[in-house]
Amino acid sequence: MFFYLFLFDNLYKFIHMILTINNCIAKIIPYLPKSIIKQFAKKYVAGTTIDEAISAVKKLDNMGQYTTLDILGEHTPNVEECKNITNQYIKILEAININNLKCNLSIKPSHIGSDINNKTMVQNFKQIQNKAIELNNFIRLDMENSNLTQLTIDTYNTLTKTENNIGIVFQAYLHRTIDDIKKLKNVNIRLCKGIYNESDTISIKDPKDINKNFLYLLEQAFSNNMYVGIATHDQVLIKSSIELINKLNINNNQFEFQYLYGVPMGKMISIYKKNNFKIRAYIPFGLNWYEYSLRRIKENPKIISYVIKNMLK
Repeated sequence: MFFYLFLFDNLYKFIHMILTINNCIAKIIPYLPKSIIKQFAKKYVAGTTIDEAISAVKKLDNMGQYTTLDILGEHTPNVEECKNITNQYIKILEAININNLKCNLSIKPSHIGSDINNKTMVQNFKQIQNKAIELNNFIRLDMENSNLTQLTIDTYNTLTKTENNIGIVFQAYLHRTIDDIKKLKNVNIRLCKGIYNESDTISIKDPKDINKNFLYLLEQAFSNNMYVGIATHDQVLIKSSIELINKLNINNNQFEFQYLYGVPMGKMISIYKKNNFKIRAYIPFGLNWYEYSLRRIKENPKIISYVIKNMLK
């Protein structure tokens, strides 16, 4: 008995030490040279060019996985740059088509014009959407912080008036999400927990309550005949989602599991494959890899442990 108490106590101390080290490293990361940060970034960012991103997609495609590509960046300040980013997304769609890849796009409204005006943003989205229609592909409106939630939903509604090759994202930690989901039927959504630091007046803060709401939203989405991209790395939540899928007898063509490129998924990938579940990796790339890397480390200091372990290998 004393041995187990001793073992538990020291295991707790060890875990606490690792978490403390991770948080300390995360605080000093912004002051390190970019060359060092790049060692952290290259596992989670598929390069800076379209060719590098397509190469990463090909590798996962050969493994039987689906993908979605996102050009890193947000809050683009001028029309010219928004146009340039729009043209890059069109080139990506062409590259996906030429290589016959199982890949679509994820695009942030603020990246292609929402900070300038709605007209610019919608025009750019429509241009990408039209190319996706031409090439029989799909684009998803990524969800940003709560200041853009309603704008993103309104844009989605505008773009789906004539065509349905558009999806959207909903965040489980926002109180409003259940009402947003109830308003839609027969659509394609990605459901995630949410990463932005929102006020507790509009968001759920307790991790257990977020998970509980995630499952409630997932069930509501299935009842509304939605196709759901279940986007989480939380293994407890993944297992609970699978239990819900089995309980409701949801067909495998009604959902997929999504994960962030580079994040170790361990045995979960094997579980997905064993159950013949579709898997999709969210792959970010682009010149803004540095800012993205700092944000990811700040959001999840455990990433540092993953990267260090892989660097030592």
